[in-house]
Amino acid sequence: MGSKDPRVDQFISESGAFAKPILLHLRKQVHANCPEVTETIKWSMPFFEYKGKILCHMAAFKAHCAFGFWHGKQLEIEGKQSTAMGQFGRITSLADLPTNNDIAFAIQAAMKLHDDGVKSPTRAKPAEKKDLVIPDYFLAAVKKNKKALATFDGFTPSKKREYVEWVTEAKTDVTRDKRLAQSVEWMAEGKVRNWKYLNC
Repeated sequence: MGSKDPRVDQFISESGAFAKPILLHLRKQVHANCPEVTETIKWSMPFFEYKGKILCHMAAFKAHCAFGFWHGKQLEIEGKQSTAMGQFGRITSLADLPTNNDIAFAIQAAMKLHDDGVKSPTRAKPAEKKDLVIPDYFLAAVKKNKKALATFDGFTPSKKREYVEWVTEAKTDVTRDKRLAQSVEWMAEGKVRNWKYLNC
């Protein structure tokens, strides 16, 4: 018999208004088609496990949701999209979801892959990251706020990179300046870049 995790209820309740009906519908479909499924939270997102192994997961972002399968690359799903977070692309409303029959087919196909002992394809090793280069304007802004500087200095290299890349990848100076100001404010509060997606 499957089980639900109250942390998933919390995740859904804290998601955007547009996302709640999408997440509730996907959750309902997973349980309807895989009664043995158990819920958990991994990497700050709801995951559904089947016989102790990850079956699928869902996520909510500022403007879209995603739904994906652990064996996504091996599933033959009509209309499947190749995306980092799921097989059905950016889901912004219930209208973007496949039919219930298509979702059921995908869930059952994923279950069969698990039952058959199919392993996920080996993922290519990510390219080695270059040394982090922190622009002078970024450091100057952070140094103006002692709390922000203390937080930034205490970050691991990966946490520093998240802020620096978010600011430097802005397409316009206006966006860059806005992100930089927001970064300083969040770091002054002791927050990591993606603090909104962390579940305590």
